[in-house]
Amino acid sequence: MNAIHIASFAPSAAKGRLSPAAEDFDLYCTAFSALQWRKNGGSITLCCDEPFAEYYRKIEFTDIWNNINVCVADDLGGIDPKMFWAGAKLLALREVSAPIAMIDTDFIVWKNPEFGDEIIAAHRENISDGIYPPLSFFKTRGHIIPDFSESVLPLNTAFLYIPDNDFKEFYTSQAISFMKSAVSCDDFLKYMVFAEQRLVAMCAEYTGTPVKTLLNKDDLFRPQSDFTHLWGAKQAMRDHPELRADFLAKCRTRLLRDFPEYSYLVNIIERVSHS
Repeated sequence: MNAIHIASFAPSAAKGRLSPAAEDFDLYCTAFSALQWRKNGGSITLCCDEPFAEYYRKIEFTDIWNNINVCVADDLGGIDPKMFWAGAKLLALREVSAPIAMIDTDFIVWKNPEFGDEIIAAHRENISDGIYPPLSFFKTRGHIIPDFSESVLPLNTAFLYIPDNDFKEFYTSQAISFMKSAVSCDDFLKYMVFAEQRLVAMCAEYTGTPVKTLLNKDDLFRPQSDFTHLWGAKQAMRDHPELRADFLAKCRTRLLRDFPEYSYLVNIIERVSHS
């Protein structure tokens, strides 16, 4: 199964950063995400902009992917990178052919699900006005949201498998049109998760496309060994050095055990983290 990772520097550039960078725990998780997908029999491409392509080449980290495709515009093609920090995911998804799995770099698939005619997402999410407000909340210039169901639960797209091009094109066209027409405001989270996670569920409901999830939303914090999502643990590791050190030690051990041919990545990550 073909998959993509996505990297865009535009959101960081909009905040004033001068060049791309990745933290040590992010690099380990990205490596595991790509290498385990390949170990499971798949192919994975990094879809990115030129700054991130140059960054990964510079730190000699490109071997974890089968290919690098510079298909994301450095300026996100007119999408506000502050409001839509994950907008590159929709732009990259538009450029590839289905069936395709889109995987966040902090998400690891240790055991593949069964792929068929269903959309597969990481899990459902509950609707709340604080994150997923009514459609009337959103202000756009010219974009008209179709008569979508507001009751369908959003899909977390840390992992998203799309089985066919027709649905992919419908979803990405709706999402990109919405992002490009959105009236600027400070409600970044509500606008981003609508474009990325609620719209995909609404589009599936609207087109009658079946959906399944890797995880039950009510069981997210129960022990399981098929999937890892670093997610909120990243901030916890920034705040607590002892957690970070423990995580990095476990990553080094597992990388050397499971992917000994990529043992050189340990030195790369160590060098990057101290630069």
